[in-house]
Amino acid sequence: MRGKARTYWRGTVVLGTALALVAGCAHANKDLAEQDNPNEWTMWGGDYGGQRYSELNQINAENADKLQPAWTFSTGVLRGHEGGPLVVDDTMYINTPFPNKVIALNLDDRSIKWTYEPNQNRDVIAVMCCDTVNRGLAYADGKIFMQQADTTLVALDADSGDLVWEAKNGDPSKGETATNAPIVVKDKVITGISGGEFGVRGHLTAYNIETGEQEWRAYSTGPDDEMLVDPSETINAATGKTVEKNSGLKSWEGDEWKLGGGTTWGWYTYDPELDLIYYGTGNPGSWNPSQRPGDNKWSMTTFARDPETGEAKWVYQMTPHDEWDYDGVNEKILVDQKVDGEMRKLLVNFDRNGFAYTHDRTDGELLKAAKYDPTVNWAEKIDMETNRPVRVAEYSTEETNVNVEGICPAALGSKDQQPASFNPNTGLFYVPTNHLCMDYEPFNVQYVAGQPYVGATVLMYPAGQREGGDGSKHSGRFIAWDATEAEAAWTVDERFAVWSGSLSTSGNIVAYGTLDGYLKVRNAKTGDLLYEFKTPSGIIGNVNTYKYDGKQYMAVYSGVGGWAGIGMAAGLEESTAGLGAVGAFRDLNKYTKLGGVMTVFALPDSAI
Repeated sequence: MRGKARTYWRGTVVLGTALALVAGCAHANKDLAEQDNPNEWTMWGGDYGGQRYSELNQINAENADKLQPAWTFSTGVLRGHEGGPLVVDDTMYINTPFPNKVIALNLDDRSIKWTYEPNQNRDVIAVMCCDTVNRGLAYADGKIFMQQADTTLVALDADSGDLVWEAKNGDPSKGETATNAPIVVKDKVITGISGGEFGVRGHLTAYNIETGEQEWRAYSTGPDDEMLVDPSETINAATGKTVEKNSGLKSWEGDEWKLGGGTTWGWYTYDPELDLIYYGTGNPGSWNPSQRPGDNKWSMTTFARDPETGEAKWVYQMTPHDEWDYDGVNEKILVDQKVDGEMRKLLVNFDRNGFAYTHDRTDGELLKAAKYDPTVNWAEKIDMETNRPVRVAEYSTEETNVNVEGICPAALGSKDQQPASFNPNTGLFYVPTNHLCMDYEPFNVQYVAGQPYVGATVLMYPAGQREGGDGSKHSGRFIAWDATEAEAAWTVDERFAVWSGSLSTSGNIVAYGTLDGYLKVRNAKTGDLLYEFKTPSGIIGNVNTYKYDGKQYMAVYSGVGGWAGIGMAAGLEESTAGLGAVGAFRDLNKYTKLGGVMTVFALPDSAI
C-alpha cells in the first residue's frame, strides 16, 4: 500500500537529533533560514539563496589532487539520477528516479536506516517528458518531503520513514507529473508541476507542513485571481509598471491559455529578509508558435511571490512568445554584490535562452543581460530600454512545416536544469552549460488530454557542427561568470554537455560531474583541473558536500539519463527522438552505461 515505508533497520535517535527536531517544530524552520551549520546539507541549493556554496575548506585547492573515493552506495535503480543527497545530523537521505525511493543511511556505519518506496502506477512513466528523474528532497520540522512522479507530495518522518501525510498535486491522466525538489518556507512546503509537453497549465502550490492541507495555488496563465496577480500591485519588471489586467488571458488567442504550459518543474529560492520566493515558469504549449499568437504570458517568466499568500509581487518574462522551447525554470540565485558601484540585492538567472540576467530582486529591475554562450543567435541582445530580446528573423520558427536550421542554443538551452553555484570569495558564478544548436520544424497539433502536445520535430547537434560554426565537436562548456560585469572570467570545454549541478567552497575549489561520468574538481580562481575520477555512470546529479566526524566529504550521484541522456535511458535511437536530444549525444554510449550509484569522496587522513 502507498505510504508504507519498508523499514529494514531503524536505529536509536541520538539526543542531539531529537533536540534538533523539537527545535525545528518550535521555530517553524528558523534553522533552515539561518543555515548556520555548514556540516549539513539540508536543501537542494545548500541555502535558501540557491548558492550551492559551502564554508567547508578541509578539501581545498592545495590538497584536492589527493582526493579519493571514500565509499559508494547503489540505489538499485537505473535511469537518470538528478538532484543530490541531503545530510541532517548523522543521517544521509537519498532520492532516486521512478519509483522514487527515499533511502536513509546512518553515516556512522553506512547502514540503511529505512527505505520508503511508494506504490505508483507505472503508466505515469509514459507521460514523463524527459526521463523519470526526481530532483531531490526537502527537510524541515523532522520531516522529509518528496514530490513523487505521480504528483503525490509526501511528508515522511525523518527518523522512521513512516508516512505522515500525502497530498495529490495533479492528475497524470492529463499529462501532469512531477520531477522537482520542493522547498520549505516557514510552515509551508512549496512545490510545482511538470507536463508542459502535454498541454498542462502550470502552477505553484503551497501545503501546510503539519497537515498537508493546500494553503494556496498560483497558476502561471489565466485570469488574475487564479494567478494570484493583483494588477494594481504586481510589477512587470520589463516595463517598471504594474501588469495589465488579465494579461495572462489577453496575451493568448482564445482559450489557448488553458493549455498554456508554464509548468514549474525547476528550482525555488527564498529571501527571508524580503520574504519573497523566486522561481521560473516553462514553455508555452504547443511548440508550434503559430498556434498561439501573442506574448503568451506568463510562461517563460521569473516570478517573485509572497510565500504566505502566494501573491505575485513582480514578474519578468525572458522569452515572450517562445518559439524554441526555452523554458524559464532555471534556478534564481540570490546574492548581494555591487553593480556599477552600488550594493544591490541581486537575482542572477542563467536562462535556457542563452542569456544571463542580473536583476535587483526587490522589484525585478533588470541591471545586466548578456549571452553566456557566444553561439546564441536567435536574438542579437536584450534591449535594455524595452527589456525585451531583439530577435533575429532568420531563426524564427513561426512558419508551420518549415524546417529552420542552425538555431542556437538548442531546445536543451545553453543551460537547462543543472544548477550553477556562487562563491562569495571570488564573486563568480560557476555555470555548467550545453554548447548545442538545432534544426526546428513546427507542425500543427491537436490537444488530447494525456497525449503529447508538442508540435515540432527537432534535431540537435554540437554548436561547432552548424554552418558557419567554429568546427568544435564538444557539446559542453563549464563557465566562471562575473554577473556584475556580464562576462566570463574563464571557460573550459567538455566533450559532452555538462548536465551536473556545480558546488563551490571556501577552499577555492569548484566541483561538477560530466555526462561521461567524471567528477571534476577545479581551481575556482583559474579553472585549472585539480582532480578527476570516473564514476560508474554518467553524472547528471548535483555535487553536495558535508562534514562528519571531523572529515569533509563530497557526494554525487552517477546514473546517466535526464533529457540529455534520454536516448540511453529509454533505449531511443532515432536522431529526432527524445524531443531531439538523441542525435546530440549519439556517441555517449561509447563512454558510459546506465547506472545508479552514489560516490562519496574524501581526503586520506595523511592529507588533512
